[in-house]
Amino acid sequence: MQVYLVGGAVRDHLLGIDSNDKDWVVVGATPEMMLAQGYTAVGKDFPVFLHPKNKEEHALARTERKSGAGYTGFECFFDQSVTLEEDLIRRDLTINAMAMDDKGKLYDPYGGQNDLQNKVLRHVSQAFIEDPLRVLRVARFAAKLAHLGFNVAEETIQLMRDVAESGELSTLTPERVWQEWHKSLSTSCPDVFLSVLRECGALAIVLPEVDALFGVPQPEKWHPEIDTGIHTLMVAKQAAKLSDSLSVRFAAQVHDLGKGVTPESEWPSHKMHCHTGLKLIKKLCDRVRVPNEFRDLALMVCEQHSNIHRAAELKPQTIIKILNKFDVWRKAERLQDILICCQADHAGRKGLENQPYPQAELFIRAYQAAASVDVQAIIKDGFKGPAIREEQEKRRVGAVRVALGK
Repeated sequence: MQVYLVGGAVRDHLLGIDSNDKDWVVVGATPEMMLAQGYTAVGKDFPVFLHPKNKEEHALARTERKSGAGYTGFECFFDQSVTLEEDLIRRDLTINAMAMDDKGKLYDPYGGQNDLQNKVLRHVSQAFIEDPLRVLRVARFAAKLAHLGFNVAEETIQLMRDVAESGELSTLTPERVWQEWHKSLSTSCPDVFLSVLRECGALAIVLPEVDALFGVPQPEKWHPEIDTGIHTLMVAKQAAKLSDSLSVRFAAQVHDLGKGVTPESEWPSHKMHCHTGLKLIKKLCDRVRVPNEFRDLALMVCEQHSNIHRAAELKPQTIIKILNKFDVWRKAERLQDILICCQADHAGRKGLENQPYPQAELFIRAYQAAASVDVQAIIKDGFKGPAIREEQEKRRVGAVRVALGK
């Protein structure tokens, strides 16, 4: 039996990228042979074993045959006769279909190394279309490797279009859609995930609320890029530059969903989008099973980003009301996350990417002033019961007024 390092670990090794995930394929072995060598069986649908010492996953070489709809509709075949080449051909992209033996020799039957050098994401075979999840995976790899100059091959984009048109994407579970979207948020270019899905027609199926933004105009005076979808991609790009927080990056991508349902008769104005967007974000998060920490931040950014943009015009009472809504007195870090989203929104406009955003500093000054109000001093002054909260609010407003010179 022969053991090979395969997939992403080989790809990342050749790219000079650190990789923690190591997948191994074992050729010429049976389950009995693996167990006899101390491996532990963990696979339910196909034979996967944990190494007795390092606990890394080792899978027996296998082939797959399409037997039903969706990404789970496959029959798996494995035995000692399955070759390395047969195992690798079932993989999604050529750059993920390479293997390396224990002596460091590279096995590349499908041109993965050439595509790595040319920075191309290309499908291994026509069997690509049998698994709809691959459409999202390719979009994620495009986002992961975009900073290195990688692009998806046109013929692969066409196969992705074929999958989108086949209806197979509707078989993906909400958890799988969120899993890929979530992974894309940690890449260097999360905006590329959305743009690739848009290019192949998949965005309208898996994330229709985001797709609906494309083609919707905004006032050119404030948005030289005009198209709301383009603006959303630009905001996503800026958010990734400003923060590593995945919830911040998510909120930036969905903050303007309300513009997608503005009646055409009101274009290019979107006066109600901060309100209409809330319902869409809730619906999207419920459908795709987005965790509450992502959902909550997105809702706050959606509701208040327009107010924060005009921070200099706000009365101290209004600023305190907004800070109360954010619950910053208990969750101080939340304010910074929201302000980063607003800064990304401000910078995500054509030709205005490097404009300063003094609104963030103003809100931080207001928060610091309000937070300095001492509740113990209020109690010492004789206030009791509900009157304590009322006086605290009053003093916070006063502190903001002094700090901002209003």
